[in-house]
Amino acid sequence: MILFPNCKINLGLHILRKREDGFHDLETVFYPLPLEDALEVLTTTEMIFSQSGIEIPGDATENLCVKAYQLLKADHPQLPPVHMHLHKHIPTGAGLGGGSSDGAFTLKLLNEKYNLNIPAQKLEQYAAVLGSDCPFFIRNTACFASGRGEIMEPLQLDLSGYSFLLVHPGIHVNTGWAFSRLTPGPPAIPLREIDWQDVLSWKDRLTNDFEDVVLAAYPAIGAIKRKMYDTGAVYAAMSGSGSAVVAIYPKNSIPVLQWEEGYRAFEVP
Repeated sequence: MILFPNCKINLGLHILRKREDGFHDLETVFYPLPLEDALEVLTTTEMIFSQSGIEIPGDATENLCVKAYQLLKADHPQLPPVHMHLHKHIPTGAGLGGGSSDGAFTLKLLNEKYNLNIPAQKLEQYAAVLGSDCPFFIRNTACFASGRGEIMEPLQLDLSGYSFLLVHPGIHVNTGWAFSRLTPGPPAIPLREIDWQDVLSWKDRLTNDFEDVVLAAYPAIGAIKRKMYDTGAVYAAMSGSGSAVVAIYPKNSIPVLQWEEGYRAFEVP
């Protein structure tokens, strides 16, 4: 059985306060886009994880796909050994949630393939153990997120009338480092005050708190954002803690642009 874990983008991201448990309370809007990895699971006689495509740093045992399997296996011992193969296409360390999506989709795939009959709400609880934005990929529809990112409310937002350009400059931004440079606090414009149906108003109102910190350290990311606006984007921002920058263009109006060597650009027309 094969599924295709997709990425997400953040539309606005505000870090409100640091909690006693070490996490941060935040507010953001998650929106799914069809930039995808591929995840296949086969029943076998021993647990195997293999990977192709973009190289994933770190030990395979720390991969969220493996951790998702172990999480379900602990509560569902009838789960057989599997061979999981992940083909990685979504850039890592980019703020696009690729690893989180892989973990969440592993939960969904194992639940469906082996008839575990785990309801969606329980899958979200499992996903929250894997990571703060993993529960989003269980729902995988536009939502307003708060808490660590695991508290979600549906948001009526359809951007199919626009085209998206995602550019990853090959810079890996460490999320812990980015958080350590921030001063949490109330936003100038809370996300609940944004008119989500008026995309043209977002440029001056919809902000990502990480941008000041990350763009100061990595000017190339700011240059990508400026280039997008200079070429007709109606909105552009870094996604999550970076380093990918996402631009929204009028439908079928993404220009042909030249990027520096090592950059990767993805279009969602």
